[in-house]
Amino acid sequence: MIKETRLLLKNITYDDQKCLEKYIERGGFRGFRKVLELSPDQVIEHVKVSGLRGRGGAGFPTGLKWSFVPKNSGKPVYVVCNADESEPGTFKDRILMERDPFLLIEGILIACYALGSKLAFIYIRGEYQYAYKVLLDAIKEANQSGYLGDNILGSGVSVNITIHRGAGAYICGEETALLNSLEGKKGYPRIKPPFPAVKGLYGCPTVINNVETLCALPVIFDMGAEEYAKLGTEKSKGTKLFSVSGIVCKPGVYEVELGVDLIGFINDVCGGIIENVTPKIVIPGGSSVPALTWSECEGVKLDYESLQNAGTMLGSGGFMVFGDNVSALDLCLNFAKFYAHESCGQCTPCREGAKWLVDILQKLKNKTAYPGDLERIQAICSGIAGHTICPFGDALVTPVISLLKKFPDDFSIDYGVTSVSP
Repeated sequence: MIKETRLLLKNITYDDQKCLEKYIERGGFRGFRKVLELSPDQVIEHVKVSGLRGRGGAGFPTGLKWSFVPKNSGKPVYVVCNADESEPGTFKDRILMERDPFLLIEGILIACYALGSKLAFIYIRGEYQYAYKVLLDAIKEANQSGYLGDNILGSGVSVNITIHRGAGAYICGEETALLNSLEGKKGYPRIKPPFPAVKGLYGCPTVINNVETLCALPVIFDMGAEEYAKLGTEKSKGTKLFSVSGIVCKPGVYEVELGVDLIGFINDVCGGIIENVTPKIVIPGGSSVPALTWSECEGVKLDYESLQNAGTMLGSGGFMVFGDNVSALDLCLNFAKFYAHESCGQCTPCREGAKWLVDILQKLKNKTAYPGDLERIQAICSGIAGHTICPFGDALVTPVISLLKKFPDDFSIDYGVTSVSP
């Protein structure tokens, strides 16, 4: 029987958790106080020991990412929280910000201390109006109570947090597009290198972590890096939040140890599949990762390596389950329309290719497609993947390719077009 392991979510059921006094009563800022007893280099080493990997989708080791920041560069170091949660199927960061805002603030403080940063930014999705208000109130209360600002808790550490609302652009979830937007420019991704750790916000060393990653830091330092590393698997340590939607009986946000069985997670934690619907498609990491057929889910674990071996990715943890009442073509068209709308337009393959894909998929749905259109879809995807400045192009074509390959019957037409072979 798989059960939740609530570390980040342990206090979200308390309505008064948004009050600083109650946050402290329930153990808040214990992790930060322990951090103050360590040197910044020791803090980074503890994060490495914990095995924490970025929870925003890429899964890059957090401590290693921090170690890339040059020392004594003579420039200020910035910490940026990526709260632009816009991946279809993903809503777990919103819960953390709305229900436990001081957990995020404490995580930012720990990151700032480790990196020698005095100014942090929270770049929040523009549509998250309530979460923005909650965070704004929490930052104000933390400043008034001495947990933000100058000489925090008499430690000599000074950190200020500025919260910035985005304008509803999915592309600004890409870290360099986010930085451009934060600087008041168009949200266009930058060519890398240089990477943000060396040349980021305002040309200065910058570390960008998402909400869930930063919220894990207080937990790690409160319980100890070694204890945290005991959770999960050898290479995928700790817990992970999943935003669960679709044909499960209990959709919502769940926290489990990395490495739990995928089907067991659906049955034991999410209440199983609703009655009279046969499961057909599972997308475990948000709309930008390859889909799995239900039969492919057998024996798969929810961790980075197991999902990669199964031909998909953990991604942002946007866990979607679709039944046999859903056409893979409809799902594919829905995703393609989203990505076509959200393309920043900087790269021609992405800007033009996304529109072509929507056009052909719509014709397939309307049964007005031409012979060879399925092959044209593959050719367009090949022209987009790997040919754009940022991973947006790959995110666009990945669900199209996987759904077309695994559910060819849903794309078949009666105009002499043969289904694409798997």
